Amino acid sequence: MIKILLLVLVLNINNDKILINKTLNDLHKYASEADGENYLKLFDDNAIFYGTDATERWHIIDFRKYALNRFKTGTGWTYFPIKRNIYINEKTAWFDEELENEKYGIFRGTGVLIKKNNKWLITQYNLLLPIPNELLIDYSKEIKELLKN
Repeated sequence: MIKILLLVLVLNINNDKILINKTLNDLHKYASEADGENYLKLFDDNAIFYGTDATERWHIIDFRKYALNRFKTGTGWTYFPIKRNIYINEKTAWFDEELENEKYGIFRGTGVLIKKNNKWLITQYNLLLPIPNELLIDYSKEIKELLKN
């Protein structure tokens, strides 16, 4: 009996990982297509989106305005997933992913999803550009100077 329960648990986790992967793949697909309606359906009503700029911490209400305005132009943003790690604890999941952008190179996305009505929704997404440690000192000086103004 215990073996059957463990098997069910493993299958359920694998199914959730498949659904989470689909949600995140759809996120990048819809952003690339500038499909605001489907893109924003992937987020929870209280989601927070962190962009690459230090000022970009948006509640989904504000992010919706930004994204829809951008997508109206027919231009989205394109990131290709390279690899992804997903961790699940019942109705909460967190992930990190490596992404590639043609213009800027390698990015990292991290975030949290919650399961509501058997659907995984993004409740936090953080997009960042990893900076090699060798470059960090010089870049951090430039960033500090820029933020002073």
